[in-house]
Amino acid sequence: MLIPLATQPGTLYGVSAGPGDPELITVKGLNCLQRSPLIAFPAGLGGKLGLAERIIAPWLLPHHQTLPLHFPYTRDEASLTAAWALAAAQVLPYLRAGQDVCFVSEGDVSLYSTFSYLAHFVRAQEASVAIATIPGVCSPLAAAAVQNLPLTLQHQKLVILPALYSVAELETILEWADVLVLMKVSSVYAQIWPILKRRNLLENSYVVERATGPEQRVYGDLGDRQTYLSLTLRFWW
Repeated sequence: MLIPLATQPGTLYGVSAGPGDPELITVKGLNCLQRSPLIAFPAGLGGKLGLAERIIAPWLLPHHQTLPLHFPYTRDEASLTAAWALAAAQVLPYLRAGQDVCFVSEGDVSLYSTFSYLAHFVRAQEASVAIATIPGVCSPLAAAAVQNLPLTLQHQKLVILPALYSVAELETILEWADVLVLMKVSSVYAQIWPILKRRNLLENSYVVERATGPEQRVYGDLGDRQTYLSLTLRFWW
């Protein structure tokens, strides 16, 4: 499909969809979503809907055109770079035609989000494209909320880590952090559990799956959960 060029390119919006509950998208994010003709999001795997797409499904309108973008679940830098460049190439024709594009991501688009890379590659190819970021509810906040617990109090020090840390790094952080959030912990849970046991932290540790979503599960007192095989998304204490 040929898309005519415009004198003024459209804006690439990064909209935070929230952790799972469709009602947790912000009013500003929802307004942006509903007025944008083109909605992009990370594609799901195996023909299934991706999490961001499922979150926004109740808010999609008949005029919306959707654009799933494929991002591999890998740490290989070359594969990731190629995917980000391809995704940018897919949205650029619309932006160059003066059409706004709304890219929706689960959680907050500023916290370990694909949107940051997409925006970078878009700007690298078309510097005149405006980028607008709409913040939202991120998973650590959601994990605390579903348990009616504060994430931090007073002078407590908070650390948030992705799953790409070493055990030695974790040990060092536990020496001074008061609250630690580990994202996507399932791949390293077997390594973490003995550390928590040795430090007597299991009773104050929690696993939160799919926070605020229909498949939400919360596990506390991890003393009897030395192995954990389900797709854990969040781990915090």
